[in-house]
Amino acid sequence: MSEEMNQNLEVKSFAIGDTVGGKVTKVEDKHVLVDIGFKVEGIVPISELSSLHIEKAGDVVKVNDDLTLKVIKVEEEEIILSKKAVDAENAWDELVNKFETGEVFEAEVKDVVKGGLVVDIGVRGFIPASLVERHFVEDFSEYKGRNISLKVVEIDREKNRVILSHRAVLDDEIASQKQQTIDALKVGQVLEGTVQRLADFGVFVDIGGIDGLVHISQLAHQHVDKPADVVAEGQKVKVKVLSIDKDNERISLSIKETLPGPWDLIEYKRGDEVSGTVKRLVNFGAFVEVAPNVEGLVHISQISNRHIATPHEVLKEGEKVKVKILDINKENQRISLSIKELLEEDPKEDYKAYQPTEESSGFSLGDRLGDQLKKLK
Repeated sequence: MSEEMNQNLEVKSFAIGDTVGGKVTKVEDKHVLVDIGFKVEGIVPISELSSLHIEKAGDVVKVNDDLTLKVIKVEEEEIILSKKAVDAENAWDELVNKFETGEVFEAEVKDVVKGGLVVDIGVRGFIPASLVERHFVEDFSEYKGRNISLKVVEIDREKNRVILSHRAVLDDEIASQKQQTIDALKVGQVLEGTVQRLADFGVFVDIGGIDGLVHISQLAHQHVDKPADVVAEGQKVKVKVLSIDKDNERISLSIKETLPGPWDLIEYKRGDEVSGTVKRLVNFGAFVEVAPNVEGLVHISQISNRHIATPHEVLKEGEKVKVKILDINKENQRISLSIKELLEEDPKEDYKAYQPTEESSGFSLGDRLGDQLKKLK
């Protein structure tokens, strides 16, 4: 039997669909030659090397690579083999398992196309633009050649369709981080966060994968008209945890309670004389602001040297006054003040204060004396 006949018999021993192993012996631009253990070398056309379009065979394999291949065509002196067919068969089983288990895996971005990214995972995998990141990406060109973590979010073997998501991986990581943060939080804890968003009623602060709300009343010790007056997006702030609702993932925070209070800043002592502003008048006295957001009480008995029925007789709201500190208790945030002790005592002034004037009574002294003389006559 001739050598040619032997070769034909060897070739005919292969059937379409058979799986064979081989070593790459030569790499051309458009095909690869593989030693499959017979005198006739197998040929893998460039179109059968990958599920994706490639420019030259050397982009996928190199000499001496061991490959597992499928026979797709048998001729008299030629065997045509496919690498991508074997890869696809193996890939589908793995991808179905990854889809069912939610497994995270890595793949290299092979191409950037309209609408997203393409990866080679034994079959063509597509990552839509909306599933690449959690934020908007304008230019995807820098993703080519990068390895990114992925999850299978849709799979259809009949349609040869595999949809992947990097965003799903990021979402899972953030959800996990959020849960860890909530579990570790304690009421009263002080930590650093980043202002994420401003609203009319307060600000949301990221404290490690989860946002907590700082109500507008908890932004500062002084009154705040709008959050933008005291904080800005992206600003680093210290916050104190006020309450935690794990079921609804709601966290109440305070910036105010991490800041020195107005009472912590004052350095007044008993006997000091200070200036202040009358803030409120009540029946029993007047509240005078002696420092930002620090008010003391001037009891009605400490307002004037003379008797007065109400503070309104001598004071008005918004008036600037001098006061003396009679007592101060920073722990209980109380200050007792006196206006009277800074007034010069003048009995004549007190007497005059109790006498109606000619203008207020409507009668002159002469009128009164004249009436008395008429009575005597």
